[in-house]
Amino acid sequence: MKINTDPKKIEEVLSRGVEQVVDKNHLAEKLKSGKQLRVKLGVDPTSPNIHLGRSIPLLKLRDFQELGHQIVLIVGDFTGVIGDTSDKDSERPMLTHEQVKANMEGYFEQAARVIDIRKCEKYYNSEWLGKLNYHEIGEQADQFSVAEFIARENIKKRLEGGTRVSLREVLYPLMQGYDSVAMKADVELGGTDQWFNLLAGRKLQEHYKQEPQDILVGPLLEGTDGRKMSSSWGNTINLLAEPNDMFGKIMSIPDGLIIKYFTLATRAPMADIALYEKEIKSGGNPRDYKIKLAEYLTSVYHGDKEAKKALEYFVSTFSKKEIPDEMPEVSARDIASALVESKICKSKSEARQVIDQGGVKINEIKVEAGDYAAAVKAGDIVQKGSRWFVRIK
Repeated sequence: MKINTDPKKIEEVLSRGVEQVVDKNHLAEKLKSGKQLRVKLGVDPTSPNIHLGRSIPLLKLRDFQELGHQIVLIVGDFTGVIGDTSDKDSERPMLTHEQVKANMEGYFEQAARVIDIRKCEKYYNSEWLGKLNYHEIGEQADQFSVAEFIARENIKKRLEGGTRVSLREVLYPLMQGYDSVAMKADVELGGTDQWFNLLAGRKLQEHYKQEPQDILVGPLLEGTDGRKMSSSWGNTINLLAEPNDMFGKIMSIPDGLIIKYFTLATRAPMADIALYEKEIKSGGNPRDYKIKLAEYLTSVYHGDKEAKKALEYFVSTFSKKEIPDEMPEVSARDIASALVESKICKSKSEARQVIDQGGVKINEIKVEAGDYAAAVKAGDIVQKGSRWFVRIK
């Protein structure tokens, strides 16, 4: 495939949604040279779903792919068991091999919604990490000092607070770094929270007599509650979310994130985004631009037809306060069971919590706090908040 060396395209790849590049001048020259680069991204399957926050480096991977470079996607079935502590204020528990295996089913299929998976090299990092012996791990560990590891902000904070830091966590950067050695990566993509791990790849490549990779780091995306998008916090917008759910969740993000979402999670022209930003600052209603965003993203992941249906559903259900004609149906005798059976709530405890918070209605009548056994019958409409409805059959 011919390499695209258009200076404007290269500049956008190096600037849009980018926090830092090491080494930017070096990478820019490589991109201008016309040589095909190997561009790597690793994703740990810590949950079954890829969300919009993780779409940011995937979109950047696609940017490189569209320039004609060879992209490499690694699903961290080995590192996923160990656990990356880069963005955690406490020790991340080890996952079992069974949990990781279940989580990673469909990861490449989900990624295919963003990148051309047919032209992407795909790997699981157990292929090489699982073969390392103690001597090799010791040799890699010798390239780093404990001081370098504990100087990281979140680790330093935990140590000063008396929170346990396991030796297992110290090993994670070596593993991600060795992925770059195994792939002979020219470029690695990641988020700002992975800075130490990305630099580890450069150091290990030097040790193994490879040219150190360039690093392109993107910002983190906030979720529906304004905190970093994370499956553990339940504030994600998943790529596999149903169209109505995706649309509704995007409409629930804080107004201050509209332009950031457009910039990072879409490939809408930057000139259009700059215009939206100017119009919002000049008094434009943020809701109108949030609708544009929701329709755009829903169309990307579900197609134009489903996006328009989701828009109509949102307008009729949330703007006009109407109950939708179509909704899931479940069999249940009490309100708590109905919420769990419909998967509106993950558990009975969550169902009791939302009932106590006053967020559940039966036929538009609020269920009183503590009334978890409130009876439901065929034909009843159960509602949680303003977005979820289910009919009892």
